[in-house]
Amino acid sequence: MMHSKETTADQEAAPGWCHWHDGPSGTALLIDVIGEDSGPAFSRYACKPCREQRGLQPEGAQP
Repeated sequence: MMHSKETTADQEAAPGWCHWHDGPSGTALLIDVIGEDSGPAFSRYACKPCREQRGLQPEGAQP
């Protein structure tokens, strides 16, 4: 069931890992990629509650 605040991106998020609460998540979305220019890239994902609590924006949605 989709809640009114959920977006299509939230529904389509693959189960994964939230790097903010350091645990599994079914709503994790890519937040940022670290180290692209200086070595191997490391992607960080956040679940919906962590994104809402911390004001995190998914990659590509950031201004």
